[in-house]
Amino acid sequence: MPQGQPVAVPNDGLSTRARRNAPLLAVHTGPGKGKSTAAFGMALRAWNAGLDVAVFQFVKSAKWKVGEETAFGHLGRLHAELGVGGAVEWHKMGSGWSWSRKTGSEDDHAAAAADGWAEIARRLAEQRHDFYVLDEFTYPLKWGWVATEEVVEVLGNRLGRQHVVITGRDAPQPLLDAADLVTEMTKIKHPMDAGRKGQRGIEW
Repeated sequence: MPQGQPVAVPNDGLSTRARRNAPLLAVHTGPGKGKSTAAFGMALRAWNAGLDVAVFQFVKSAKWKVGEETAFGHLGRLHAELGVGGAVEWHKMGSGWSWSRKTGSEDDHAAAAADGWAEIARRLAEQRHDFYVLDEFTYPLKWGWVATEEVVEVLGNRLGRQHVVITGRDAPQPLLDAADLVTEMTKIKHPMDAGRKGQRGIEW
């Protein structure tokens, strides 16, 4: 795709403008580092464009201080106080959207994941947000806690211009088939392989 030019233009009857404004479904998967980081980078661009951003984290612990969450919290306040950028919501385990892998039974975790997805589906139906990050959402799909077929159907039928980015390893094939943009992060080398722990400002 040199200089942003498509390899081929589909014969779908749509104008260039209509295709440019079509909602995007992106999936960041694979064993390498950077899946969530890339999604938050996209969310930052969306915020700057004035889009309403909502992040739903499905695995991260509520006790884990995620740097992006703090940054987007400031951006949300900037929007509320000065009208800059877009609105921001951030939901994670401990706020009713996910689960702790250390407490509760697998049935509890599955129910919490299903509840989180049901709320996201409701928001999509209401066209509540413009840009959704479903962080680590591939795991409840892989574990069968949320039906992949239902997710693909809901995302395929979403109204308006609602962009969705899903992150996590082992994304199921039906989700990859439905996505407009799929990126696989492949690990070539990682400092943790040499026994180095994660660093503040790099991993969180």
